[in-house]
Amino acid sequence: MNARKTVTIEDVALAAGVSRQTVSRVINRGPNVKPAVRERIDAAIERLGYVPNLSARRMGGGKSFMILAINDRQRTLENWEAGRGNDWVDQMLFGGMTECEKHGYHLVFELIDAGADDAPRQLSRVIASLRPDGVVLTPPHSDDQALVSLLDERGIACARIGQREPSGHLDIFMDERGAAMEATRHLVELGHRRLTFIAGSPGYGNSRRRVEGFQSATRAAGISKDGATVLDGDFHFSTTAAVLEPLLKSRVRPTAIIADNDEMAFATLHVADRCGIEVPRGLSVISFEDTPGVRFSVPPLTAIRQPTARMIACACEKLIESASGKRAAGSFEIPHELIMRATTGPPPR
Repeated sequence: MNARKTVTIEDVALAAGVSRQTVSRVINRGPNVKPAVRERIDAAIERLGYVPNLSARRMGGGKSFMILAINDRQRTLENWEAGRGNDWVDQMLFGGMTECEKHGYHLVFELIDAGADDAPRQLSRVIASLRPDGVVLTPPHSDDQALVSLLDERGIACARIGQREPSGHLDIFMDERGAAMEATRHLVELGHRRLTFIAGSPGYGNSRRRVEGFQSATRAAGISKDGATVLDGDFHFSTTAAVLEPLLKSRVRPTAIIADNDEMAFATLHVADRCGIEVPRGLSVISFEDTPGVRFSVPPLTAIRQPTARMIACACEKLIESASGKRAAGSFEIPHELIMRATTGPPPR
């Protein structure tokens, strides 16, 4: 049996009637190629089954054609090992991979210990191996100035997800504070005066900003501190259930709860059910994230839809642009949305 001949870039150039350099510019998404010529080359690549060699592309253009996205090691592994899944990672990969694919890039996903003394060393080892054209820092890594400084020193552009403070870096975020205020105002307008916010983790800047938004909205509504409490749920089902059960069994309990992620909102629904509290007649619940599971909860959860995929896609797009010579800086706000479902209503009489 004859071995199949390897298709080369020269074969594509011959089939398309152009130079090797022109084919290379099309493969590397370079400029100065007429649309008709680009279409002819793309058709030849598809017809011949040509697969560009990544190593050759890297040597030819000085770029790696890789964007590195990092996430919190401990929390990610905990969710996977417990069988809970991780919709943040799913949406992160969806947004990043599809955007990178448009530009002939690859998204590489790595886990780094959050807040650890050796986090910079871990990141340094990864970037030395991969030499990415840009790095996406997700919370809480996007709050870690040591990681940002390391990337600055190495001349690698980074996108900080969830950051919005002026810094000269590339920042992509949703209005966390505003989203929490919107959720709180919705409950206040329904008549609620005893509200609880179940916070994720103080190590996450986006969680702190949501607490600030909740407190600002309750103050504006004239609700006392006793009527606007904050609990620490650490983004976990079990932690939330443990701190929430005594509160819902108490004589003076909240009539509405905002949870900092969907997992904690699910815990709220479970605890309310064990306590014999009907949602929303006896307790209103709003969640942050709006992962697919909230649509199938009983009842379906009202939620702030967090635009994770769009934020990561924007980060990758801007980092890829920077690899072609544009400056990787600026702030980009991706809008959130309050999705109304069946877990909010007026407080019990």
